[in-house]
Amino acid sequence: MIRLLIADDERMEREALADIVMRRFEHEVTVEMAENGRKAADTAVLWEADLILMDIEMPGMNGLDAARAVLEQRPECKVIFITAYSLFQYAHEAVHLGACDYLLKPVDPDETEAAIRRAIRQIEAGRRLAELAAVEPEPETAPEQETDPAGEGESDRNALVMDHVRKYMEDNYMADLSLDSVSEILHISPAYLSAQFKKYQKMNFLDCLTELRINAAKELLADPFRSAAEVASMVGYEDASYFARAFKKRTGMTPTQYRKEAAKTAREARL
Repeated sequence: MIRLLIADDERMEREALADIVMRRFEHEVTVEMAENGRKAADTAVLWEADLILMDIEMPGMNGLDAARAVLEQRPECKVIFITAYSLFQYAHEAVHLGACDYLLKPVDPDETEAAIRRAIRQIEAGRRLAELAAVEPEPETAPEQETDPAGEGESDRNALVMDHVRKYMEDNYMADLSLDSVSEILHISPAYLSAQFKKYQKMNFLDCLTELRINAAKELLADPFRSAAEVASMVGYEDASYFARAFKKRTGMTPTQYRKEAAKTAREARL
């Protein structure tokens, strides 16, 4: 069961969100509500919330500050920010905090359901990864020092863990993801994770993460109303210039050039 906290200072907004959640996730979540940022931060930590629908504009402690307070103590908690303002106004800070999605007021029930389902997939992927952490502890010796080949059973277990690491990356590429953060979940060293990931996934961790982010960016760039900087934030890049360089290295085009080519291709396909 997913513990879902709804934080909004407007009663009607809280009740509307709760109605959407309970109608569409009746047997999947249990819900608590908070009417301000301070109560949201306290409740999320004490209740051990898995997911928060967090309004950004609240009096006193705003949603960004509340999320920061929660994530300092519960980094595994997922946050979906809700705002009546332009998405990009808060995108940089929200992505830095690890927001898994955004919703604009007035919230659309279908978009809300889709955002929550994406967050639940991320939560479940994290739980599976944590459960697998004890399956095969990191060996005493470094990978390059191992002389005996792994047994078939060990290889199967390691392959399974790396498959789940890949799935976790697919669900969380937009967050502040790194070898360090994933290895911490698995209780192994970044170097060992790097070696095992490359062995079983046939590519290194950073290349896989970059591929996931660039592929997602390609889809987002199809929307002409999203700036390249906004897309960069949405796929996990805090620095828009670095994103542009990474995008060009992967595709041979800048994000702007890619958008123009994609639009041209779409027009030709309609003719």
